[in-house]
Amino acid sequence: MTETKILVTGGAGYIGSHTCLALSAKGYVPVVYDNFSSGHREFVKWGPAEDGDIRDRARLREVLALHKPAAVLHFAGLIEVGQSFKEPEAFYDINVGGSLALLQAMMEADIRAFVFSSTCATYGRPEYMPLDEAHPQAPINPYGRTKYIVEQALRDFDLCDRMRSVMLRYFNAAGADAEGRIGEWHTPETHAVPLLIEAALGRRAGFSIFGDDYETRDGTCIRDYVHVTDLADAHVRAVEYLLNGGETVAINLGTGTGTSVKELVSAVEAVSGRPLPVTQAERRAGDPPLLVASNETARTILGWEPEHEIDDIIRSAWTWHSRFNGHS
Repeated sequence: MTETKILVTGGAGYIGSHTCLALSAKGYVPVVYDNFSSGHREFVKWGPAEDGDIRDRARLREVLALHKPAAVLHFAGLIEVGQSFKEPEAFYDINVGGSLALLQAMMEADIRAFVFSSTCATYGRPEYMPLDEAHPQAPINPYGRTKYIVEQALRDFDLCDRMRSVMLRYFNAAGADAEGRIGEWHTPETHAVPLLIEAALGRRAGFSIFGDDYETRDGTCIRDYVHVTDLADAHVRAVEYLLNGGETVAINLGTGTGTSVKELVSAVEAVSGRPLPVTQAERRAGDPPLLVASNETARTILGWEPEHEIDDIIRSAWTWHSRFNGHS
């Protein structure tokens, strides 16, 4: 056990809050730094909270001086791909400008361990499957490009002996804390698992499947869903890897297997015991048929292996959404 503090930007959000829970369980003190524009104060349960924007270098300096964290986990930022086409300037301002402000404040405070919440969107259109870290990075949307730019900055900071970092490229985060203390709560919601569960709960009119003529086993898109608790575990391992002297590295976080949209629908119907009102819609532009991760690097470097399967994801998400997710 340790009293080591870890600063968690965006720690009141979905993956950030689950990581705070995991840090606390390992004896660390997670210090949440969040402007609460999309995070939830109710999710700050395992350590102190500091209000602040990641673009505010003066506030960052103040918080870093007060808490003296050993490392920083950086989740804060804008995440919706569709919105990045509508407001690219906001994504560059917050995701790139905010990350650089944070990194500069860290370097001034002589904090040299940084875990970055990145994304498989940095790869762009897949050239082969499963996707590994050697796959070319050619993002096709502003969101993915902002994450890619920060990754490039981190490579340069490592090259100049200024910062060591772990860049964690997520695939599809899903699920919730098994005890239902925290879960997925976005406004508006755009992710498949909560949309399906809300439809099963009668909170939505139905669920649309975009395309059923892909070259996959059932004609619908296949994605790699990884339980948020497993993601949180990977972040704790990444922090410990850096604190133990680990070098800068990029790591995929996925299960190595995929679930189709139709299989996802069936899983929600099985857990909920309710038939889902599903409609068929046209394909969405840019949706690849298959996106699955290779997680060999995570296994080798972090000793990380996902423990939860798709049914675990659905059951935990059902528990959370059934109890509360912004609905009375």
